[in-house]
Amino acid sequence: MTAFPTDDAPRPRRWLLLLPLVLFLALAALFLYRLGAGDPSAVPSALIGRPAPETFLPPIAGLTRDGKLVPGLAAAGFKGGVTVLNVWGSWCVPCREEAPILMRMAADTRYRLVGLNYKDRTADALKFLDRYGNPFVAIGADRNGRAGIEWGVYGVPETFVIGRDGRIAYKLVGPITETNLDTVLNPAIEKALAAGL
Repeated sequence: MTAFPTDDAPRPRRWLLLLPLVLFLALAALFLYRLGAGDPSAVPSALIGRPAPETFLPPIAGLTRDGKLVPGLAAAGFKGGVTVLNVWGSWCVPCREEAPILMRMAADTRYRLVGLNYKDRTADALKFLDRYGNPFVAIGADRNGRAGIEWGVYGVPETFVIGRDGRIAYKLVGPITETNLDTVLNPAIEKALAAGL
């Protein structure tokens, strides 16, 4: 004889069967929201507001600009005026893409545009600057990447804005583009220029 379920018999709870699917969809939605939220180049840096690292880097041997040898980097050069430091390498594809923007930025004499040549060979760096132009008034050669570590470099290119007081005011991770130049980098430079007037 077959027993028929009564109202008192336990029934499987259908919502328990759907719980894994609901949790998965909630996590996927959160992931997609976080992925699209914010600027990926806005990586927080522990150096913001702190003095620029004591950087003493030799110049790229044989590099000239306007008939004069281009000096290396010295920490003392970061005080007294606003400096924009760009970390680049000849082997870096995005560095080629931002090169024309850096050349335009070099025309602005309100700040110093300097470079940190990261883990590069002298001959390759010279070829890169010959091909794309040299926007920098000073370039330090960081052959072994030690200075990059001190600056907290995640990868190249990266750009730092250093205020008149020698403190790091802003860090941009990734290449300078027309969009982030207008929306974040130029405003950070303007803010640094206005400070201490």
